[in-house]
Amino acid sequence: MKRILAVSVLLAGYLGSDAAAATRLKELVSLEGVRDNQLMGYGLMVGLNGTGDRRQTVLSAQSLTNLLERMGLTVSPTAIQVKNTAAVMVTATLPPYAQPGSRIDVTVAAIGDCSSLQGGILLMTGLRAPDNQVYAVAQGPAVLGGYVAGNGGNTQVVNHPTVGRLPGGAIIERAAPTLKIGKDVRLQLRQADFTTAARIAEVLNKRFGDVAHAESSAVVAVGLPAEFQKNPTEFVAELERLTVETDRAERIVVNERTGTIVMGKNVHISPVAIMQGTLSVEIQTEAQVSQPNALSTGTTQVTPQVSTTVKEQAARNLILKEGATVEELVRALSAIGSTPRDIIAILQNLKSAGALEAELEVI
Repeated sequence: MKRILAVSVLLAGYLGSDAAAATRLKELVSLEGVRDNQLMGYGLMVGLNGTGDRRQTVLSAQSLTNLLERMGLTVSPTAIQVKNTAAVMVTATLPPYAQPGSRIDVTVAAIGDCSSLQGGILLMTGLRAPDNQVYAVAQGPAVLGGYVAGNGGNTQVVNHPTVGRLPGGAIIERAAPTLKIGKDVRLQLRQADFTTAARIAEVLNKRFGDVAHAESSAVVAVGLPAEFQKNPTEFVAELERLTVETDRAERIVVNERTGTIVMGKNVHISPVAIMQGTLSVEIQTEAQVSQPNALSTGTTQVTPQVSTTVKEQAARNLILKEGATVEELVRALSAIGSTPRDIIAILQNLKSAGALEAELEVI
């Protein structure tokens, strides 16, 4: 049986200009101390149509009895068997400057042997941060992107029915711990680069005076100008609108599992000669059956017949002159019939030979 694998080659900025595009600071940096916070909690999903945890999972039964006991009803965990309840882990992300009363999205995931959370309702669950303080409370019905239909051996499962989402399902009860903007701010680059950090400081000094300097490839320190001392929020808003020409190291990303290559147009290749050929070996086995004559004492015999075929294509030669770019390489390789699989192997060999002026990252 032959398998067909879809492959593709992507050229980042293939039709773009050679000049770097100007990018807003809002996309390049974030304020130090202004960050998201992860929340987590343990809860119960009820109202499931017989798809909840089974007897082997004691978490849901114990949690249900504890809940009923707080409501004045005492029941032993070993005396109940509820198939409409499932134990779940509840996770959420608390954004910076989130205020009490606002809502955030919540994700629930089964931790027992529940087969589906379809139709379930999450009971009130406190969501805690690493400091063990409750910052939000979640409750409500979950939305699933899948379902389970059928019973026994005739079952159809679509997507992932044991994970659901509650849009706006949690109410914030405590403000997020966020750094207050003072007389100076520190900008953190999302991708560290010395050249980009220096350019950011240069743009800020040109706009606000001598207020910024690059401390490293990842941090730019900025002092608040005198006119923004009483309104630092407006200063940050003005800062985010400025544009900077970014600088990035050339990189080629290769995914051998899917045959995908992503690379920039301006990646240069040193003068090099490439020879590439294909060797194909095909082995086929055919079973021949030998039947004895009628009324004879012979037996039926199966004789395998093995045939081997070897095909080798002539090596294809490619010479790249000085200053050649990856655009020219791809065009040349495509012209001689190379597949993305061939290009991946050639790029790896070029990197080993020191002829590829870019980082090669395999994912």
